[in-house]
Amino acid sequence: MSDNTDSLLIRQLNISRQGKSLISLTELRVKPGEVATIVGPSGSGKSTLLRWVLGEPLHDFNASGELWLGGKRMDKEPIERRQIGLMYQKGDLFPHLTVLQNLLFALPRVGKAEQRQRAEQALQAVGLQHKRTAMPDELSGGEQSRIALIRSLLAEPEAILLDEPFSALDTQLRRHIREWTFAQIKQRNIPAILVTHDAADHGQGPLVELGETHV
Repeated sequence: MSDNTDSLLIRQLNISRQGKSLISLTELRVKPGEVATIVGPSGSGKSTLLRWVLGEPLHDFNASGELWLGGKRMDKEPIERRQIGLMYQKGDLFPHLTVLQNLLFALPRVGKAEQRQRAEQALQAVGLQHKRTAMPDELSGGEQSRIALIRSLLAEPEAILLDEPFSALDTQLRRHIREWTFAQIKQRNIPAILVTHDAADHGQGPLVELGETHV
């Protein structure tokens, strides 16, 4: 068993393709409220690592290793039982839904009144209550990032994965949204893994550097 029931723990992870090693990771432990950063160029295996943690099928890859979350071993569990959230590079808000509808879609199945209240509270917490009826293409890049993150967090995941979430933002906004994102994760006290090509995105948590590009 894991010796830290609150952490996300990866042990002895090996991912290869066509006989070539892509990722070899002895151990990565991410504490609650902490953001581990995986840095590497495009093609180095960053997103593949996230897909393995999430539980997505890795076609054409061979993977072995242990994944622990909340004191439970999860690497054999299907994706729907892992309770791990994911925020993609562009947020991936549903383009045909308003901001409020995007948030309501992510909420657990509770009463409609409670869902609405929690979504409204989340919008107020990030200062975007005036955008509740806006469509995603009417939002700025920073607004899309904030909505995408709170949507992921409203689903109450036990951990969250961030796949290049800041790369489309300009330098000043990138720093602001990065700091805001890390603060939200710390406040909710869940472990997170961020993958990025930019080492400047690294916060206070563990750092893993992936070097070689694999085509």
